[in-house]
Amino acid sequence: MLYGPYDDELTIIDAMRAFAAERGYAPDFSESRLCHEIYLSDPRKYAPEKLKTVIRHPIKSI
Repeated sequence: MLYGPYDDELTIIDAMRAFAAERGYAPDFSESRLCHEIYLSDPRKYAPEKLKTVIRHPIKSI
């Protein structure tokens, strides 16, 4: 879950990858397995620091 501006997304993705790697997982992207972003807040109605976004990446065991 990203709480804050969209510009912080790469920081969260790096943290997700590190967390997964520490537990024996790696990203698993392909044409049929893509990342998903689910925007829970409308940027036209909320300040950037109030935005909420679910970020989902496929992973596989390594």
